[in-house]
Amino acid sequence: MAIAVAQSRGGWISGLVGVLIFSGSLPATRVAVMDFDPLFLTVARASIAGILALLILLMSRADRPKSSDWVSLMVVSGGVVVGFPLLTALALEHISSARSIVFIGLLPLATAIFGMLRGGERPRAVFWLFSLLGSGLVAGFAASGSGANDASAIRGDLYMLGAIIVCGLGYAEGGRLSRRLRGWQVICWALVISLIPMAVLCFATLPDSWTGISTQA
Repeated sequence: MAIAVAQSRGGWISGLVGVLIFSGSLPATRVAVMDFDPLFLTVARASIAGILALLILLMSRADRPKSSDWVSLMVVSGGVVVGFPLLTALALEHISSARSIVFIGLLPLATAIFGMLRGGERPRAVFWLFSLLGSGLVAGFAASGSGANDASAIRGDLYMLGAIIVCGLGYAEGGRLSRRLRGWQVICWALVISLIPMAVLCFATLPDSWTGISTQA
């Protein structure tokens, strides 16, 4: 019982830290896309994280995933390493970071749906109740918020919806893999398997000139 309580507490603390870190991602992306192309921004951040992940795996001498895990790792990579960063960067060319962050309220519901489909998870009824309530509020905001009828804002909203869907799938698949691999290994391997194509694209999409790129970006 004590071990289970400690694991549960550790999960809550890790989740809280993750949310705090995650909360800075979209505002930072909004600043960066003012000067960088969204594709370059996506592959550059993936390349940097991929190099760090490779070093961590080498230093920890982590075991390689089983052959049956690679497809799932590619799903995680496609969702959280490529899909979410790219779609949010595209969205933030059209909408503010404050507006985009509201859409993150849809992420728990998307993750839970994919967790049920892919991992056989069965959240309690109260979870679905509050997730649907929160999602309804997000949908209402998107429909009635400032600029909702503007074509550019609609495009940004659609990019954000796509980002939430692929991120939810990536999170759920990563959660399923975490039953066999440790959580940090899942994201590290997902970054490593995408490192080579991300690095190639990074060099291919380098800005022609860095003169007009601000320090903030």
